[in-house]
Amino acid sequence: MSDDKFINPINKDKVAENPGLLPYAHTAGGAVIRPEDMGKTKGRSVTAMRQQTDRQMNQLYEQMETLARQAKALAQRREISERIYTATVGFDPIINETYYMYEKEDGTDLLSLVAPHEWGRSFKYVRYVAKVLLLADHTWDVTYNEELDKEQ
Repeated sequence: MSDDKFINPINKDKVAENPGLLPYAHTAGGAVIRPEDMGKTKGRSVTAMRQQTDRQMNQLYEQMETLARQAKALAQRREISERIYTATVGFDPIINETYYMYEKEDGTDLLSLVAPHEWGRSFKYVRYVAKVLLLADHTWDVTYNEELDKEQ
C-alpha cells in the first residue's frame, strides 16, 4: 500500500453535496424546475373551493325547494281532506275508491258516488268541485274541476 492520499477528481466548487435539493436541474438531462408562484396557486385553490361550495349550496337549495313543494302539497291535502270530512256524506267511503265533491246552494259541500256526467238534467248543485280518491292514510288525492279553475 502506498502512502498516497486519495484525491477526489470532482471539483467541490462545481458539484453540490445534495444535488436533489437544488432549486434547478443539476444535470444536463434533468427536469426543469421552476419556482411556483404561490399567489397563483392560492388563487386557483380558492377558485376551486368556491366552485365546489357553490355547487353544494345549489344542491341544498334545490333540496329545500323540493321539501317546500312537498310540504305545500301535504298542507293542501290536509286542507281538502278536512273540507271533505266536513261535507255531507251519505255513505261510508272506501279506500282506493273515487268520489265526486259538489257545492250546494247553501255553500256546504256534498260527497257523492255520482260523476258529473251521470247526473243528466237532474244536476241540482251550484257546482262540481273535484274528483277525489280516498288514500290508505285517509287523506284524499284531489283532481280539481278544470272549469272551476278557469272561473277563479
